[in-house]
Amino acid sequence: MEPNSSSSHPQGVQENPENLNGGVLQPSEPPQPQPPMEEIQLNAGESWEIENPDLTLEDDPNYLSGSIVVLSAMALMILALGVDNITLGYASALATLVVSLRLIWSGWGKVWTTLIPASWRSLIIACFGILGSLIGLVIFSNANTENEISNITINWDAIGALGDLGGALGQILIAILAVYVAWRQYIISRDLTMQQNRITQQQTIDAYFQGVSDLALGEQGLLEDWPQERVIAEGRTSAIVKSVDSEGKAKILRFLSQAKLITPLQRDRHLGRPMLDGNGNYAEDRAHGVRVIDLGAMLAGADLSQTDLRRTDLSDANLVKANLRGCDLVRANLARSILYEANLSYTNLRAIRLFYGSPETASPRSRTLIPDFTTGEHTGAVVENADFTGVDNLSEENRYYCCAWCGSQSRKTIPGGCEGIPNKLER
Repeated sequence: MEPNSSSSHPQGVQENPENLNGGVLQPSEPPQPQPPMEEIQLNAGESWEIENPDLTLEDDPNYLSGSIVVLSAMALMILALGVDNITLGYASALATLVVSLRLIWSGWGKVWTTLIPASWRSLIIACFGILGSLIGLVIFSNANTENEISNITINWDAIGALGDLGGALGQILIAILAVYVAWRQYIISRDLTMQQNRITQQQTIDAYFQGVSDLALGEQGLLEDWPQERVIAEGRTSAIVKSVDSEGKAKILRFLSQAKLITPLQRDRHLGRPMLDGNGNYAEDRAHGVRVIDLGAMLAGADLSQTDLRRTDLSDANLVKANLRGCDLVRANLARSILYEANLSYTNLRAIRLFYGSPETASPRSRTLIPDFTTGEHTGAVVENADFTGVDNLSEENRYYCCAWCGSQSRKTIPGGCEGIPNKLER
């Protein structure tokens, strides 16, 4: 018969993986004796009171017993009136007063912290302190050191005047508090209204996205944009762009750009349907392509400041006097766009496209001349009188083009200067 496995190990030694592999047995630490409850001391800053967040003032046993005493004492007062016992009446009245004051004192701290905000507590106490100090100064200022009976003479007229002053200050304080409450209500109402407006705007934009998708896509999910469908899509876009804020406009532009709805697509010469490029995408045709939605002058004078317009296709868009301050225009396509007197200050222009071809041969768009996307002639953006103050990541090619075609006024705002670059605009 094998011996008991528990008896094969010395007392105080526990088995672990190292013991099973032939390692040295390590004695386990003996359990530390627990101190008796009487010897447990609280650390500094700890409270002997145990607060139960679910325990209300009415559930406190002391509060319940005090309430019973108050009700009993009041019943005794009524009984004293009935039996005409003065001693019982005085005793019950004093008991009611003492216990009631005790209940008020125990619950005043919670009422004070619940009703009075933390920022107002010191102010209220300071107001009472100022009033008390003024009364004290008036009383002690009339001290008479020659009077052997009393050194302090109370000037009741001055104290009455201070009381009237305190009442007036109290009314002023109440008026200020009412104004503060009304202001806070206005702030809360304004925030709620703005939040509701944002929710309503987002719902409108989502409905627009769904409507344009249903209008331009066929049953098989392919792009089927007939002329009337394109006109309706442009009308919807023009209507919603004028009714949303800058962030809403940016969302719409990102959606249309990523969906290739504002990019000129190559069309067949019979039905005008978009053609595929052989790689699963629609083929672009910058020279002769047709857009599903032509932005035209929808964004003229629009406020797009502080928005995300990365990788958006804004080519041929009319952005006259548009506010693009602080926009993120990384890899955006602004070729042949009209940026006349546009605000481009403090924008991020990393890898932005303002023209095609070489910067030496590129020139702004023309109403009558056909663009040449090989040399860049008439493929550039109109940047005359645009503000380039503080723009970031402007490449040397784009800096050359902007200096050459922005005019003498805007050349002063381009970071890095335009020294050595001719002013081809000649004005």
